Amino acid sequence: MPAAIAIQNLHKHYDSVHALKGVSFSIEQGEFFALLGPNGAGKSTLIGILAGLTRPTSGTAAVLGHDVIDDYQRARRALGVVPQEVVFDPFFTVREVLRIQAGYYGLGRAHYDWIEHIMSALMLMDKADSNMRTLSGGMKRRVLVAQALVHKPPVVVLDEPTAGVDVELRKSLWNLLRDLHREGRTIVLTTHYLEEAQSLCNRIAILNRGNLVALDSTQTLLNRYGNRAKELHVTLEQPVSSLPTRLQELIRKQDGTQLVFGLQSTKLSATDILAELKNCGAPVADFHTAHANLEDIFVTLTTGDHS
Repeated sequence: MPAAIAIQNLHKHYDSVHALKGVSFSIEQGEFFALLGPNGAGKSTLIGILAGLTRPTSGTAAVLGHDVIDDYQRARRALGVVPQEVVFDPFFTVREVLRIQAGYYGLGRAHYDWIEHIMSALMLMDKADSNMRTLSGGMKRRVLVAQALVHKPPVVVLDEPTAGVDVELRKSLWNLLRDLHREGRTIVLTTHYLEEAQSLCNRIAILNRGNLVALDSTQTLLNRYGNRAKELHVTLEQPVSSLPTRLQELIRKQDGTQLVFGLQSTKLSATDILAELKNCGAPVADFHTAHANLEDIFVTLTTGDHS
């Protein structure tokens, strides 16, 4: 069974900019996969290559075994892409736009029930007969998602689909994507809302400056980089006027008897800090540690701080 997406030694140059530097990885069919990275990491370039909007300088990319250049028609039919930019045709209604999109794939009236289902799932029915230019930005983004799903693609790529949208749309979109994933579709998500990637995706790739810096299951990444506590939260029995300098330097937040100590930039352990607090006459009433989440791991891998 071919991979949903297979990328091999992919390079892309824009004049002096080396946007992708020999990136290789694959996404298996049925995965809910996150492609993460800071701005300029190469995510949109990679998606553009998959969608046939950009040609790689070298290397190969395939969708369900169909090379995006040599077998581009089958590759594009297997793929639905929700772009980051909001683009629309101002001369048609929502329903007309989706029916025209279906026509691009040779899908006729027999496909109209699916279009109605997509509009309902994305809460577009009230706007189905409204002209696209009258819609809000959030509604236009919903239509972009619907367009990507019109031809029932087995692989769906969403490039920042929730950027600037309201909470209601985010929830409806994730419910729809979970349903599509349960039906066996492969979902690839790029997002700056890392809590979304952590809760939705089983595997994660992180790009940084055109390089693949991490590729693993979400839980493995959390276990590998989040095994040491990042913060110690302490409740003192009573306020203290001063603490030793090396403890003061670790305090990230203080509110009366509530102290938060950062642990990632020190060799002191939580046990060491608790012992020092006791020794300097600051008895502890309660404490707990907080471990790294995906956002912390992302910052570590994209800033070069791997300590």
